[in-house]
Amino acid sequence: MCSLLVKEKLYINEVVLGTAFGILMGPHVANAFDPRDWGAETQKITLEIMRVVLAMGLFAIGVELPKSYMAKHVRGLLVLVVPTMAIGWVIVAGILKALFGELNFVSCLAIAACLTPTDPIICAAIVGGKFAMKHVPLNLRQILSAESAANDGLAYPFLSISIYLTVEASTREAIGKWFLVGWLYQVILGTALGAVLGTMFNWLMKLSHNKGFIDRESYVAQYLAMALFTIGIASTIGSDDLLAAFAAGTAISWDGNFNTHTEDEIFASVIDLVLNCACFVYIGAWLPFESFNMPQYGIEPWRLVVLVIAILALRRIPSILLLFKWVPEITTWQEALFSGHFGPMGVGAIFISTLAVSRLPEPHDPPANQAELLAKVLQPIVSFVVLGSIITHGLSIPFFSFGRNMSLTMSRSATLTSMRSSENADYLRSLSTTKRLAHNSQADVVVDTTSGPQTSQVDNNTLVTRMSTPSRQDPATSATSSQGSGSGLTAITLDLESGLVGSNKGVHFSPSAQ
Repeated sequence: MCSLLVKEKLYINEVVLGTAFGILMGPHVANAFDPRDWGAETQKITLEIMRVVLAMGLFAIGVELPKSYMAKHVRGLLVLVVPTMAIGWVIVAGILKALFGELNFVSCLAIAACLTPTDPIICAAIVGGKFAMKHVPLNLRQILSAESAANDGLAYPFLSISIYLTVEASTREAIGKWFLVGWLYQVILGTALGAVLGTMFNWLMKLSHNKGFIDRESYVAQYLAMALFTIGIASTIGSDDLLAAFAAGTAISWDGNFNTHTEDEIFASVIDLVLNCACFVYIGAWLPFESFNMPQYGIEPWRLVVLVIAILALRRIPSILLLFKWVPEITTWQEALFSGHFGPMGVGAIFISTLAVSRLPEPHDPPANQAELLAKVLQPIVSFVVLGSIITHGLSIPFFSFGRNMSLTMSRSATLTSMRSSENADYLRSLSTTKRLAHNSQADVVVDTTSGPQTSQVDNNTLVTRMSTPSRQDPATSATSSQGSGSGLTAITLDLESGLVGSNKGVHFSPSAQ
């Protein structure tokens, strides 16, 4: 009922609103909706909800990119995805190790893997908003969307190496599984599977449309069906379903044909909006506020606050500022700073953390080993960082807009003040100049109302200005003009110091006696 005001005027998106509403409806306020009441099924339900929402978002990003976008911008994407993720992964792990000494570095790498990818849902809500449409270049919005989709799927290798090093008996066995399962089976197979499914789907849709077998409504409905079909197959065989969804969306729109038939439809946008709102309401109710203060495990509010600030400042900004010259889509350091700041953490981080907990042993109280300690503290840390990211990134645009408006207001005020000061100074200078000229030269100005506009020099000290008489004169003016010798001249002598003195031959501006 007030979406236009909130989204288009205040620039507050559904991410912030949905999370706030979920917190209000959750167990800590109204207690109307508590996902954790489902017991052992909570983790499975959370994992699948996040999976579906992520897959839909990634598929939508792939479809909405221009045709052949990934091939044309592969250099910039590789720089933004691979080294930026790797540097941020190690930096976040170092911050975690410094703040939570009970965790070893491998456990810190596992938590950092959940926080490394950029969330495509929050990113799409921000870069697709009205403010970004006006003030962020199109090429920058597109590269940020593509990067958020690609690195979300590539979080699997970062997580899997950490989990294998934690649970496997030897480092050699862990690295072997990481290469075979984490890279070949999950990443490469998932990407290839998505690309093949997307290409086949695109060919079948064009064939059906050309032969008149499918109507427009069903054509658009395949948008949702294809995304669910892709993640269903990928997750069934244990491959990377997120990369598969993004690859399928990219393959479908590779030649631009699918975009042509769906560009004027709002069905997909409505589905995305409904899923996103429901997902963040769920996240708001799911957040484990009671776990944000567990001193026995080293988790304290001040540590979590410092962690959020350090991650926001160091996770992406330094690496992108160093590497942006190799990204053709980013042309200035200001754009690099913007790209580094807008690396939100949200649905993807919760999905990866829930997946990690499902692969770790059930923790005892107190934890018996490092793996159990990691399972105990992973989601509280990740969920607090997600909450901080939603607040920071979700409200960045309103703060930018407010600061910009304040800057414009102050600039206009300063300009008006400067103009008034300039006008006053000019007025005082003109008075001073007039007075100085009057003292230097006693000039008589004679106004002749009988002829046209002319100016002539009568003598060295007299300036004569002749002006035409209007056709209709005021009676008093006419009576005054008729006095004298009939020459039509109105004579007034003005003394600048002592006042106005009458005369019948001209207008004399005479300074007082020196």
